[in-house]
Amino acid sequence: MLTHERVWAAIDGLADRQGLSPSGLARRAGLDPTTFNKSKRLAGDGRPRWPSTESIAKVLEATGSSLADFFRSGDRRLAEDAIPTPRAVPVVGFAQAGAGGFFDDGGFPVGSGWDEITFPERRDEPVYALEISGDSMLPLYRHGDVLIVSRAAAVRRGDRVVVKTMDGEVMAKILHRQTSKMVELTSLNPEHPDRTLPLASIEWMARILWASQ
Repeated sequence: MLTHERVWAAIDGLADRQGLSPSGLARRAGLDPTTFNKSKRLAGDGRPRWPSTESIAKVLEATGSSLADFFRSGDRRLAEDAIPTPRAVPVVGFAQAGAGGFFDDGGFPVGSGWDEITFPERRDEPVYALEISGDSMLPLYRHGDVLIVSRAAAVRRGDRVVVKTMDGEVMAKILHRQTSKMVELTSLNPEHPDRTLPLASIEWMARILWASQ
């Protein structure tokens, strides 16, 4: 069956076989390097985006691959991705996440000496862990729980997210709505207010992928 997941897995698998990243594969085929970026695989509203038949034809020609090779690469990639590979990820406290100097331009913790936890990682983008402080996220998250977050993952309405404002405030909320100017956030704890923030006041927003309990 030809699915959105299978087609993109075939592109990733073909890139792997060629020793390339998806961007490198696009470049070899004479395409814009961002053609196969993870961020382009879903529309802003969560609808799947498909690569064009022209782009697939170009990567097949550039790599000397057949269509059968293309999909075999994808099926192997899906099979490999089905087996979680434990991965050590750094743990950052909420206070550290709110302070400056702890993250690089890509949004990943810098330096060394972080505590680490093991996470069954299946994603290519960098992830890290945030340790909950206080009770503002009860009853869903307790003091000491750990959230695995990604700033590269697509964020959609209803997702649980961690948001950092330009003022250094860090909060875990549910994304209710996002427009070109505002972000509306629903609180996890009914005793704490919902928030509506100007988009310009948000430094970053990361999707919560997993939480310890």
